[in-house]
Amino acid sequence: MGPVSGERRSVEFGAGALTGAIGDSITVVPLVVALALLTEVSLPHALVAFGAFQIVWGVRYGLPVSVEPMKALAALAIAGALTYAELALAGMVLGGLLLVFGLTGTLATVERWIGEPVIRGVQFAVGLVLLETGLGLAVDDPLVALAGVVIAVALAGRGKASALAVALVGVATALVVAGVPAPRLPGAPPTLSLGAAVTRATFDGVIAQLAMTIGNAALATSLLFSDLLDAEVTPDELSTSMGVTNLIAVPLGGVPMCHGCDGVAGKYAFGARTGGANVVLGVGYLAAALFATPALIAAFPLAMLGALLAVVAVSLARNVTDSGNRALSVGIGLLALATNLGVAFLAGIAVHLAWERIGR
Repeated sequence: MGPVSGERRSVEFGAGALTGAIGDSITVVPLVVALALLTEVSLPHALVAFGAFQIVWGVRYGLPVSVEPMKALAALAIAGALTYAELALAGMVLGGLLLVFGLTGTLATVERWIGEPVIRGVQFAVGLVLLETGLGLAVDDPLVALAGVVIAVALAGRGKASALAVALVGVATALVVAGVPAPRLPGAPPTLSLGAAVTRATFDGVIAQLAMTIGNAALATSLLFSDLLDAEVTPDELSTSMGVTNLIAVPLGGVPMCHGCDGVAGKYAFGARTGGANVVLGVGYLAAALFATPALIAAFPLAMLGALLAVVAVSLARNVTDSGNRALSVGIGLLALATNLGVAFLAGIAVHLAWERIGR
């Protein structure tokens, strides 16, 4: 990778780094907790991967870059549409694609084919998938789920911080039930049977996630760095770093990860201005990995998780209101529920390209 475009920023530590670290965890913690509870993802290994790459890219870019789960893949795994092996294989395939796109400078060309309404449609679809899963979990204990909703509503004015608050209440509940575990190092990463993961579900997950990653994690993040911090980081640089991240982290037990404009905006809103927030958060994740035992994870109330997923779903799905073609974006989301994300994504591209041609 070449140097970050523009002036290189130093990593600074101060109050902004401490509070800014919260901004990215708003995106990460809810989905990672859900993956650990509902799939074979190892929470300690996932936290180690997030911690390591928060530090790596915070130091590398000198900016409060986000490192968060790939939301489309995470949603499909949480909903049971992807096995752990399929999730991992999809992440590694995407890692290879993003690395190639970044090194060859072809990311913008791919984005032009996909189109902004399709990206918004995939976001809406992912929100609907998470909402459906969340409601299914919430009905098992409506009172606990209601408590989570009350917390979220009480903090609604603070944006996505409401999801983090619900997650922290769930963690506190688990600590009361299971007690504070003794720290221990993560063992060997989970075994992957990648041969059995070469499936249609994996393919659908890859192409659906590709839309969100190109639009939200590369292009929008690059623009946000310029707008908020007057820093020039090209989409191709971000694509390259995402590719490297997944090709290294996923085989070692991490979940598929990406950058994201939501995480950058969250860190900035909480005071982060340099990669110091990444280092603080990375150290926090590494420390948390020592205490993420199976007993503690099992004690997290599933109904509270349902409320948590619903909060995340609404936050994600509401992006459809920013679409340049709301009818198409909503249609993609509804088609994804009726069929799957892959079919909806491909159909959305076809309609978008036809719409563009007619418009000319």
